Amino acid sequence: MTEQTYQLISIILYMAAMLFIGWYAFKRTSNLTDYMLGGRSLGPAVTALSAGASDMSGWLLMGLPGAIYLSGLGEAWLAIGLTIGAYLNWLLVAPRLRVYTQVSNNSITIPSFLENRLKDTSRLLRVASGIIILVFFTFYVSSGMVAGGKFFHSSFGLEYHTGLLIVSAVVIAYTLFGGFLAVSYTDFVQGLIMFLALILVPSVGVFITGGFTETVESIRQVDPALFSLVSGVSVLGVISSLAWGLGYFGQPHIIVRFMAIKSVKETKSARRIGISWMLLSLIGAIATALVGVAYFQQNDAVLADRETVFIVLGQIFFHPLIAGIMLAAVLAAVMSTISSQLIVTSSALVEDLYKAVFKSDASDRQYVFLGRAAVLFVSFVALVLAWPNKESVLKLVSFAWAGFGGAFGPVILLSLYWRKITAQGALSGMVTGAITVGVWGSFKVLSDTLYEIVPGFIVCLIVTYIVSLATYRKNADIEREYNETIYLLKKER
Repeated sequence: MTEQTYQLISIILYMAAMLFIGWYAFKRTSNLTDYMLGGRSLGPAVTALSAGASDMSGWLLMGLPGAIYLSGLGEAWLAIGLTIGAYLNWLLVAPRLRVYTQVSNNSITIPSFLENRLKDTSRLLRVASGIIILVFFTFYVSSGMVAGGKFFHSSFGLEYHTGLLIVSAVVIAYTLFGGFLAVSYTDFVQGLIMFLALILVPSVGVFITGGFTETVESIRQVDPALFSLVSGVSVLGVISSLAWGLGYFGQPHIIVRFMAIKSVKETKSARRIGISWMLLSLIGAIATALVGVAYFQQNDAVLADRETVFIVLGQIFFHPLIAGIMLAAVLAAVMSTISSQLIVTSSALVEDLYKAVFKSDASDRQYVFLGRAAVLFVSFVALVLAWPNKESVLKLVSFAWAGFGGAFGPVILLSLYWRKITAQGALSGMVTGAITVGVWGSFKVLSDTLYEIVPGFIVCLIVTYIVSLATYRKNADIEREYNETIYLLKKER
């Protein structure tokens, strides 16, 4: 068999495993809470790795190693910012959100939680946040599909549209039938594959390049500045990179995992597992890039596309069957993010827009059917957007991250930690935060100077605070739920 045949076998086995998990989750899904939130039954390991896998996407295995390979450790500030942000998200948001969403009318989405938490009878807050999720995530899903199509084209020479349809069909199938459980279980497996691949490649690579000392020396011969965290980096550049961590507080596809974990007690275990996975994976990605620099220097070779350093090294270092697993790791990173965003977008359509606008009292079975129909609808729109294979779609990823962080981040934090936040304040902050991100990001001179999440987050925080103070009226139900949440947190801990 040829090398490509071995690799294709690995990919087919991986795809089959994802579909099997989707079928398994389908058998365990009976109502809307199951479909949208897995019945709040996730264990700490599944919660942690599914949150990490859905977060990292192809950036972890391609974007970050490519940036480090080209520019050195100066590009690692983004990884540092993300690690700090993820840790604070687990520490500050996870326990309170898990309890508060259950106390506040058993909310199963972020928009429904904000409406229930702030007793907004106008439905404006729920509809506005549902629309923001729907719009941003449709483009987000589309960018993942583009990445999947390009993966099959670059790895196996398949035509872009063929690869696009293969990735889309598998992800849609297990998300459509298995819902949140399928997404979480597949993300867990995908997270394990990504982790093992990122540990194996640099570990074997250091051995092949002559050991630690020889590897370091080879890198220094290329450019000693590759080991510098500050070389060629401006102060605003560091701030912009670290600011990516702010985005975590407002990412619906990540914080929805906190709502689904079995209990508050397990958030501590999940935090330890999740941050350990993230740290080791990021170190592995950085080490992969540096080992790549040493390997190509020693062999007097040139890497055509820096973002493929992980894939190329995997194919050089391992048997084609194992190299296929390395390729599956890249595909896992892409697919885990697509599926997570699909299920959150589906919940926004059904739970936050359809229910809110039509005030429907359909049965659980009908709602699950509508949830699956929503997955199909969003997938179709995303597929249409991905079909032309335009690079501009991929650029929306960083913009969408900033949009969610700027629009939702401060509102989520204040809703969990401040009694006096109001529906008017949250809606005003959310809208002004999203607009600020949109305006700032549309001017290249501004976004190149400072990442748009910084002004968006600050504006949202200030506006939410000021408008809430101006509109605050004491509400007995809000006070009762806030106090009950604090009580249950202390009790469960």
